[in-house]
Amino acid sequence: MGKPKHYRPPGKKKEGNAARYVTRSQAVKILQVSLSDFRKLCIHKGVFPREPKKKVKGNHHTYYHLKDVMYILHDPLLEKFREIRAYKRKIKKAKAKKNDELAKLLTSRAPSYKLDMVIRDRYPTFIDALRDLDDPLTMVHLFAMLPAIDRLKIEVKRVHNCRRLCHEWQAYISRTHKLRKVFVAVKGIYYQAEVDGQKITWLAPHARQQVLTDDIDFNVMLTFLEFYETLLGFVNFQLYHSINVKYPPILDPRLEALAADLYALSRYFDANYRASVQEPQVAGSSRPEQEQEESNLRLAQLQYQLPANEPGALMHLVQDASSEVEEDEGARDCKNLFRNKKFFLSREVPRESLLFVIPAFGGIVSWEGDGAPFSEADDSITHQIVDRPAQGHVYLSREYVQPQWVYDCVNARIILPTEPYMVGRDPPPHLSPFVDDEAEGYVPDYSKTIKQLQAAAKSDIKPLPGMGNDDLDSSQKMLAEGFISRTEAMEAAEKKRQMMLLEKQYHDELKMELQGVSSINKQNSEDTEPKEQSLPDVEEPSAKDPSRLMMSRKKRRLAEAIEIGKQRKKDRVEVLKERKKNIEAAQKLEKKHRKAQHS
Repeated sequence: MGKPKHYRPPGKKKEGNAARYVTRSQAVKILQVSLSDFRKLCIHKGVFPREPKKKVKGNHHTYYHLKDVMYILHDPLLEKFREIRAYKRKIKKAKAKKNDELAKLLTSRAPSYKLDMVIRDRYPTFIDALRDLDDPLTMVHLFAMLPAIDRLKIEVKRVHNCRRLCHEWQAYISRTHKLRKVFVAVKGIYYQAEVDGQKITWLAPHARQQVLTDDIDFNVMLTFLEFYETLLGFVNFQLYHSINVKYPPILDPRLEALAADLYALSRYFDANYRASVQEPQVAGSSRPEQEQEESNLRLAQLQYQLPANEPGALMHLVQDASSEVEEDEGARDCKNLFRNKKFFLSREVPRESLLFVIPAFGGIVSWEGDGAPFSEADDSITHQIVDRPAQGHVYLSREYVQPQWVYDCVNARIILPTEPYMVGRDPPPHLSPFVDDEAEGYVPDYSKTIKQLQAAAKSDIKPLPGMGNDDLDSSQKMLAEGFISRTEAMEAAEKKRQMMLLEKQYHDELKMELQGVSSINKQNSEDTEPKEQSLPDVEEPSAKDPSRLMMSRKKRRLAEAIEIGKQRKKDRVEVLKERKKNIEAAQKLEKKHRKAQHS
């Protein structure tokens, strides 16, 4: 009788995948914890399942690397979880003996754990935390909009904490003018900010009543949320201290009761700045605890001294922001986009989103309701954001636009004409700033219009006829600065184009030589092509791309998948162009019918 397939003599060590990977049940047995605690530990420590090349125990198992399991085994959080599990047994035992007093006492003294050391372990530098901030922000914004349900263990305290963290993050982004892109979609509103050179993108759901389904495991999501709350708290602390603002902020309880948290945070920024101006601190000096408490009390009192109807208090209060925060060119453009413009929000528009976006680009904003900086009757209002066709009282000194106008201006970085966005009209298409139209192969008409408006706003010199954007690097710059004439600029661009053509021809010939096909044979085949029309059909697979013959099967399939993706993109572009033609034809027919009816 032969040996089994995976026979290992007794005493011999495991080798290969059998020694490097363990199944989930084996990992739970090594750590001596329950399956729920093992999931929590993996989420907190950033340990995820692996896919070994050879699955020793079978394909129906989940595998973890042994080093990851050992990494969890030596973590202090594991001992804390074991202590909590033993303490829960004491409470359960007291309840079983109907000793309610002891059970209450044990519950009040239940041990807890913190994830501070886990955060510092997973993110050694602040840049590492910023790189991994997309998912935490999306998750925290999601739970900030969810209702509190005890059945799903979504507590009111946790929802309020998520709202607080979201408002603190938005207040910092709006205060420092670091918001770059906004896109309103069906899922929610996509935002992108640039903090310390890192682009952070997150999704905020619409402010509507959320319906929770039963096919979602909220226990896993709550575990992720617990980690993300701690991470976002650390990030907010570091960001606030970078602009000399104390954290956590002390907010006006009256504004908090009116759900005006962003406005309360803006007033806190202003109060903190005034307190720092009134009390200049000497570098290196340490103040006792009593003086620190007096400073916090004075800071809270200073907030109440600010006038409630101060129009400049919303994210646009500190005039000397340039000396406080180092700004780049993008931040200056964003800061001055809505400069000297006052907005008023009607009650039907998304208030929280516009309160976040408009001050981030230098505007002053108010809303309809209690606690607003100024009322609707203010004569200095330049734009009123509305989303209903009929208005009760119309002020002639301001423009009435739809909310999409604000988002399109933000993405285009210019003030767009308000006529297409007026009340009662169908606005232009809301284009996504996250899509590269030229790479996709289809540029919408409104995108071309925005580019023309941007060129007119910046007073750019348009390229000469027959030239691309690359030719503007040298000759057009010298032409703009007045060093050369227009004729010399055209000659220089022509020479550059010829050089690029020669260089491209040289690279093509070199590539053909490497593939084993000479340029002479190519010319001969082009000359004899009309005579021999049946030969290319026979040799099409190899003549089309000879390098395919030298590829492995895996790389060949990858190349085919890439070509299929490109073909799908082309088909999608053709469908869009066909739809555009049909719409234009329908509009022409409608105009003809109208003219015929009028005549």
